[in-house]
Amino acid sequence: MCGIAGSLDLRGNPSDRAAVMAMTNRMIHRGPDASGYYSDGPVTLGHRRLAIIDLQGGAQPMQDDGGNLSITYNGEIYNFLELRRTLEAAGHRFLTGSDTEVILKAYLEYGESALERFRGMFALAMWDRRRQRLFLARDRVGKKPLFYSQSAGHFVFASELHALLAHPQISREIDPLALDEYLTYGYIPAPRTIFKGVRKLEPGHHLTGTFGPDGGPFEIVIERYWKLEYGDKWACDEQEAAERLLAELTEAVRLRLVADVPIGALLSGGVDSSVVVALMSRLSGRQVKTFSIGFEEEDFNELPYARLVAERYATDHHELVVRPQFMDILPTLVRHYGEPYADSSALPTYYVSQLTRQHVTVALNGDGADESLAGYERYLGVLLAETYRRVPGLLRRGVIEPAAALIPSRLPRRSRLRQAKNFLQTAGRSAPQQYLRWNTFFGRTEKAQLYTEEFAQRLQYSSAETWFLEKLQPVKGRPTLDALLATDVESYLPYDLLVKMDVASMANSMEARSPFLDHKVMEFCARLPAEYKIRGRTLKYLLKKVAADLVPAANIKRRKMGFGVPVGRWMKGVQLDFVKQTLLSPRALRRGYFRAETLRALVTGHTGAGEDYSQQLWALVWLEMWHQMFVD
Repeated sequence: MCGIAGSLDLRGNPSDRAAVMAMTNRMIHRGPDASGYYSDGPVTLGHRRLAIIDLQGGAQPMQDDGGNLSITYNGEIYNFLELRRTLEAAGHRFLTGSDTEVILKAYLEYGESALERFRGMFALAMWDRRRQRLFLARDRVGKKPLFYSQSAGHFVFASELHALLAHPQISREIDPLALDEYLTYGYIPAPRTIFKGVRKLEPGHHLTGTFGPDGGPFEIVIERYWKLEYGDKWACDEQEAAERLLAELTEAVRLRLVADVPIGALLSGGVDSSVVVALMSRLSGRQVKTFSIGFEEEDFNELPYARLVAERYATDHHELVVRPQFMDILPTLVRHYGEPYADSSALPTYYVSQLTRQHVTVALNGDGADESLAGYERYLGVLLAETYRRVPGLLRRGVIEPAAALIPSRLPRRSRLRQAKNFLQTAGRSAPQQYLRWNTFFGRTEKAQLYTEEFAQRLQYSSAETWFLEKLQPVKGRPTLDALLATDVESYLPYDLLVKMDVASMANSMEARSPFLDHKVMEFCARLPAEYKIRGRTLKYLLKKVAADLVPAANIKRRKMGFGVPVGRWMKGVQLDFVKQTLLSPRALRRGYFRAETLRALVTGHTGAGEDYSQQLWALVWLEMWHQMFVD
């Protein structure tokens, strides 16, 4: 697990090695163990290493035997030992025990199709000196990030946006369309970034950059090599499906226990992470170390459930309670994320990573189960809405929905009444429109009230919502649930959840591994019939069946909590002054994005007895602090 960077001078001049060193120096947290550089004419590759496998022999950048192909790589290939044996049978010889050398030799043997053989997470760059070709690639679901920019005669890439900005040729001109996307979703989806001249390589894609004949212009070709398909469903009964799911998960966990450093697990107490810990305990010959985070606010606190699992498997368990002093850590988070990011669970994820790194270097987690096995209540909501829309419109619009409007908004976040109100306010819309509303921070109406006339004109009447709605377009013969899962796998999962875990863990020099995100597990789950995922009102039905023999019953039967954070209460209480000073300062109001009266109304409305604007206020606070750090 590492940080990578590189620069290619497109005019053929010697590369700017000092600029690449400056970029990697900003990523020491990603690789505190070592650094390395390779220069060849117009190109320099840089690397920061967090040593996990072959602690002595895996230094990067690494070259092939002839010195023609060089690689700088971030990630882990969990099936590298199996691939190594195949490559040795084909005549390749190895000098190290690292997975990096396996990637290098696999590319020599199979070319770009080698990516399809890798089982793991990665972002990599390879320079072919004979063909003067640069090759970048990113793993299937987007666990490992990769930013790049082509401008002013340079092609530059790095694992972090903050690192990329260390290169002198990178422009910091803000992309207003990206800012609009951020306020819509709470994240900025690839390929866009907050800066106009910088792009993200999308998950499951590779980029090839070559010079034209006789020194012609540098041309980029981006291609997709993997997409999760939800086609023909498995013809297996429930028991067989459960056994196969358990076998796939067990193998995914087993592969992720290979390391030359201590390994632990992030344990929330939910079904997903609890199953991972159970399988680790079965497969490992030693006591598993587990790490949990909690809150003083009872309806956000999962520590009691985590303890049940820790006690059952006699783990070496560690806990931390997060208190409402987020302004102390927020500048650190803003710097590490590099661009606006509005998921408030970044806060506890950072703290649990910090706690975990004090004891281990690698930690397994339960990320990805909800998107493969249908764990979000919003999936059930969309399916129930299909039934609700069969109720006569006169009754819905004339009686039911007006009654729902009378339900107070300021109810506990997990209140069934509050959820009923949210459901009935959107259930009459089409499934795409309904799901869009449940996945946005600011809708079109709210943004129209928030944006100044000048900023709205800069958006050129574009719509950030179009990107999401296009992903939700119905495909003939595809069940509604498959459409929802596919949308989240290509939006919320890579651009919110995986960004959160990668940044929070690597900021603390810790590697996070996710068995549920193994592509073979995901491909198996994608072909499971819908009734194995949602049965009645039971979410993740098949996983809970598998978990029945592994996890305490209380952990399975309880409602899903999610990694929620009580920022709404904090913003109404001890952090209220901080929110006001951040959003309503003269400096913030001069930026010209937002109407001052709307900002004041959001703060006043949240702190009064009215609506809960916690996620909108958190998004705006982060955006302002980002401007102070990266623009001012």
